[in-house]
Amino acid sequence: MKVQVLTDMPENELHDLLVKEREKLIKMKMSHAVSPLENPLEIKFTRKVIARVLTELSNRRITSK
Repeated sequence: MKVQVLTDMPENELHDLLVKEREKLIKMKMSHAVSPLENPLEIKFTRKVIARVLTELSNRRITSK
C-alpha cells in the first residue's frame, strides 16, 4: 500500500484498516503454523502495512497537538 493512499485516508478508515490487517496477520500466522503458506512473504508484507498505518496515525497525532 502506497504512503500517499494512507495520507489521503480519513482517520477512522485507518483504524478500520489497522484492525483488518492485524486480523489478517493473525490468521496467516496460524495457517502457516499448521501448513506452509503458498507465499510466506505475505506475512512480511502485512507486517509492513501495519507499520505504515501505525506510523501515519502517529504522525497525525503529533501534528494535531
